[in-house]
Parts: sequence; C-alpha cells; structure tokens
Amino acid sequence: MANHKSSLKRIRQTESRRLRNRYYAKSARTAVRNLRKLTDKAEALAKLPVVSAMLDRLASKKAISKNKAANLKSKLAHHIAKLA
Repeated sequence: MANHKSSLKRIRQTESRRLRNRYYAKSARTAVRNLRKLTDKAEALAKLPVVSAMLDRLASKKAISKNKAANLKSKLAHHIAKLA
C-alpha cells in the first residue's frame, strides 16, 4: 500500500479515470454496433458524424488509440458506402 499522500491521491485519480474511460469506451462500442446494424443508408449517413465525433473525442482523451479510432471510422464509412 502507498505511504505518501500524493501516491494515495494518484491511486484515487487513476481509478476514477479508469472507470470514466471504460464507460465512454463502452458507449462508443455500443454506438458503433448500432450504426453497423442500420440498413437504411440515409439514416446511417446521418448517424455517422455523431459516432465519428465520439471516436475522435475518445482518441483525443487517450481512452482509445488514434489508430483504432481511424480504423473504426474507415470501416464504418466503407460499410455505409456498401448499403443500397
């Protein structure tokens, strides 16, 4: 167990950040999953900027890596382009 006050504070901060990152990453995964389920191209195109912004926000806060965000956005755009 930590002995310094600063170490104890760091442990508290790390835990709260971990939980926050987990929540936002899970929300983004759900949004991506829901976007992939859509079959209507117009509706999917309307939701793409929202999900894309969510992924960018997560990448900027380092909850996910920037490459993962870019890969997800690319795959989503490709999926939507294939919709009839």
